[in-house]
Amino acid sequence: MIKRLFLVLLAAVLLLVAAVAANTLRQGSRQVTVAPAPPLAVDTAAVADKLAGAIRFQTVPSQDDPAFNAGEFRKLHAFLEQRFPQVHAKLQREFIGELSLLYTWKGSDAAAKPVMLMAHNDVAPIAPGTEASWEVPPFSGQVKDGFVWGRGAWDDKGNLIAQLEAIELLLASGFQPRQTVYLFSGADEEVAGQRGAKQAVKLLQDRKVRLDWVIDEGLVLTEGVVPGLAAPAALVGVAEKGYTSIQLKATAKPGHSSMPPVPEATAVGQLVAALRRLQDEQFPAELKGVARELFATLAPEMSGMQRVALSNLWLFGPVVEGQLAKGASTNAMMRTTTALTIVNAGNKENVIPGVAEATVNFRILPGDTRESVMQHVRSKVGEGFELKEWPGAVDPTPVTSTDAPAYRLLERTLRSLFPDTIVAPGLYIAGSDSQHFVPIADNIFRFSPVRAKPEDLPRLHGTNERIAVGNLGELVRFYHQLLRNLNAPAP
Repeated sequence: MIKRLFLVLLAAVLLLVAAVAANTLRQGSRQVTVAPAPPLAVDTAAVADKLAGAIRFQTVPSQDDPAFNAGEFRKLHAFLEQRFPQVHAKLQREFIGELSLLYTWKGSDAAAKPVMLMAHNDVAPIAPGTEASWEVPPFSGQVKDGFVWGRGAWDDKGNLIAQLEAIELLLASGFQPRQTVYLFSGADEEVAGQRGAKQAVKLLQDRKVRLDWVIDEGLVLTEGVVPGLAAPAALVGVAEKGYTSIQLKATAKPGHSSMPPVPEATAVGQLVAALRRLQDEQFPAELKGVARELFATLAPEMSGMQRVALSNLWLFGPVVEGQLAKGASTNAMMRTTTALTIVNAGNKENVIPGVAEATVNFRILPGDTRESVMQHVRSKVGEGFELKEWPGAVDPTPVTSTDAPAYRLLERTLRSLFPDTIVAPGLYIAGSDSQHFVPIADNIFRFSPVRAKPEDLPRLHGTNERIAVGNLGELVRFYHQLLRNLNAPAP
């Protein structure tokens, strides 16, 4: 009897192993094979010099003052006009909210839906006290050791200069796109884009413009960032997480600290307990939606147990989710995240305050909403709290389908230029100006082929921001080929 049971169990294990192996081998590569893009001569030294010059203008915006650093923005506009003469002679340029730029390149087919390239020209401020940590002054715009250094080199003046250079080259060759091409460059993306991108959308809505696709900053060409993947990965953001911050306010009777009541009777005690529940009982982490499609695309390109596990999520799903939840970036792809960011209470060490406040920031996964986040907060903090949503909250964007012709166009372009790179959809967990274009765009992508290794990621909005001169040339070739492919027949 025991022997028979053992044989049955052994047979079951062998069947399971066979099923896992067969399923792993059956998951073939999803990468498309395309002919290499034609070579393009790019004067990378000249492009690097243009970017270095653009970095020298301190285009840091203000949330509240539209005129803040306006002189620096206008100097940048004049610089771009001087360094890209064909663009400014042959494209229409309009100012949005005075400091943002909208260029229009008329296409040959008026019936074809237009497309849009985006790259904001404002930059994040330098964190006070960190200036001495930079290898070069952050607004000096130096080319050194094969890199262009300075604030905006990566985010996002590098993309802007590359887009303008690509269009300049196309104009010089006599190219005209079939579809009208817009280029939008916001001056307030770092402070939510209300004066720039939002107003540009309103203008285009008034003109009855409907865009086929938009491409903006976002995910990048990673090297060594995805565990188990040896090849570089071009992760194309097909959706953007939503954003909301909720303020919690607790009130109670104030008193002297020499006679404290039980913690539950104080405003601070109530707030601490509520924050603990929000921290401990977060939205569940699930490998679904964009995250699931990402790993399904990457799985056939991996080796070892990573490939086995990701190819058989029906069996290893809980284990994979548990491992991914341990990493900050992968955790953020799988859930609506909770971050405790502001706490305020009391103003004297021996007085129990009657009011305690905290702000909790949520980045909302597609499938959740601002309303569901508020319901979640109410259910966790309980009665007695005043809840208020901060201004600027947005729901997650729709998810662009990887079956859309626009995604296939982008995929083919990348594979023609970077044949050894794996192209996969991803979720952009930060924010971009492109979110404002949801009402007028069929497809939105958040990607640029900036090469980034793990050690490069802290440079974004951090110290020693830079981009390789050679990589800058790759950006030019990418935008040049993407626009050329507008006129190519569909495969």
